[in-house]
Amino acid sequence: MNKPYSQTTALLAITKASFKAILKHPTAIFFSIGFPLIFVWIFGSFGDGGIPTYKIALDKSVDTLHNPIVQAIKFAPVLKLVSYSNDADLKIDLEKGRISAVMSIDEVKDALGKPHFNIHLKTTSASEPDLRVIEPALKAVAEGFEKMTNPSKQDLVNISTTVDKSIREYKNIDFVLPGQIGFSILFSTLFGIAFTFYGLREQLVLKRFYASPVNKLHILLGIGFSRLAFQLTSVIVLILLGKFWLGFTLVHGIATFLQMITMAILLLLVLMGVGLIFSSIAKQDSTIPLFINVFALPQMLLGGTFFPISVFPPWMQFVCKLFPLTHFNIALRKISFEGLSLIDCWQNIGVLGIWLVVVYFIVYKIFKWE
Repeated sequence: MNKPYSQTTALLAITKASFKAILKHPTAIFFSIGFPLIFVWIFGSFGDGGIPTYKIALDKSVDTLHNPIVQAIKFAPVLKLVSYSNDADLKIDLEKGRISAVMSIDEVKDALGKPHFNIHLKTTSASEPDLRVIEPALKAVAEGFEKMTNPSKQDLVNISTTVDKSIREYKNIDFVLPGQIGFSILFSTLFGIAFTFYGLREQLVLKRFYASPVNKLHILLGIGFSRLAFQLTSVIVLILLGKFWLGFTLVHGIATFLQMITMAILLLLVLMGVGLIFSSIAKQDSTIPLFINVFALPQMLLGGTFFPISVFPPWMQFVCKLFPLTHFNIALRKISFEGLSLIDCWQNIGVLGIWLVVVYFIVYKIFKWE
């Protein structure tokens, strides 16, 4: 007598087979487990609950060793006290928004001999938005100090600010746009190059090109130039929209614009080489997105695209500075807002240059025509 067909057994068999099929696809594992873990790790590494630190320089007249306000500020999670050896460097960093303010603290004793403190912040319009965080943080420090030293609840700390409006304002778009340009170049170039060359290889188009009288270098350059032209068009559109619609800062006008385009070309060349590597090592097209995401996602999150790398602990900032996108973002912001030249950004360009040499050496060794 035939055993009755078991729907439960069939269900379990289908479930088991489907589960094995999922495990055979690395992209599914990465996006369901690896990708969330990366996000948790990165955002969990934000210093002090994900709040960036704001640098405040102390005026030379402040007693950094014995002033109780200074000692209290050192425990404020969002404030970082810095010192300068000369006034010229301090002035430059203040004007360019590299530090949030210069702080002076005057101590005055009342008739009973109790000290009162007048905190004065001097900043510029380049860092004026930082005051939205700094002032509440200082008030919290003042309240904590008064609770411990002032049982009579007398106001002992007064906070005032001065903003130099002659310095250009640092707007949110001045930080956001360079990061979005880098983000756009990163993913569109990698996906475009990797899938284009993989498809040409699988369809034997590259093999036919290779067998033709056309120089093989010209074949690569022709396809590369088309991708370069397309990506540069998108960069130009982003910069122009940012400038004329959102008020993005181009300090020296057309000169700044051309230097930004030069930086974009350099990053594009690096990423085109990486795309060629991925197209050569991929055994099937489904693995290309995995390669790209493993390479690009850490840069997107750690490269200063959406938030400054200063939110991370020092060791992690070192890791951030190994990525080409980090140096592209840093250089682009220096050029666009601070008005620095390409020569001034030689360190960032140098790192991109090292990436360029290493990447194309690997391309030379592993690139496949079929």
